[in-house]
Parts: sequence; C-alpha cells; structure tokens
Amino acid sequence: MAIYVIADAEINDPEKYKAYLENAPKFVQKHGGEYLVRGGDFEVLVGDWKPSRLLIFKWPNREALDNFMNDPGYQPWKELRESVTTRKNLMIVEGVKEPVF
Repeated sequence: MAIYVIADAEINDPEKYKAYLENAPKFVQKHGGEYLVRGGDFEVLVGDWKPSRLLIFKWPNREALDNFMNDPGYQPWKELRESVTTRKNLMIVEGVKEPVF
C-alpha cells in the first residue's frame, strides 16, 4: 500500500542546501519515491498551521521509505540535510486501501 510522507521543514542555510537538492532526488527515485510537493506556494484555508516549506512524498510502501532512509549512499546527504534544516513537523500516512466512490 502506498504511503505518503508530509514534512514541514525550515531551511537554515540555503546555499549548503543546494547540494542536497542536486543529489537527494536520485536516491528518492532509486527507491521508488516520488516528490508530489517540494516547496512552492501554499495557502492555509483553515487553522493556524504556518508551514515554512512543505514537502509531500509518495512511496510504494513503508519498506521502500525505510530502504531509502537507510541507503548508505544517501547517508552523507541525509546528514547534510539534517545540519542545514529544522524539521518542524513530519508524518507518514497510509494511502487509501480501496477506491472510495
């Protein structure tokens, strides 16, 4: 079953973060992940949530996400991301199990 990762992250060093943006997508793709939202404009319609930078990923399943997060080649980029960003919110949500009509 597909899962979605929703993250709200603040970028503290945009110059260093550029290297992450240039290298991380190949690992996301390698493990079957897909960027659905990666920054961009947004509007909060209800509530007081004020995301800094919103990201939404789709993964085929939890195993694919875990394989991505533990990929030895990704680790230097993960460390870079963690050193230049602050995650404010992060969640995983399961997709719809059956079509809903």
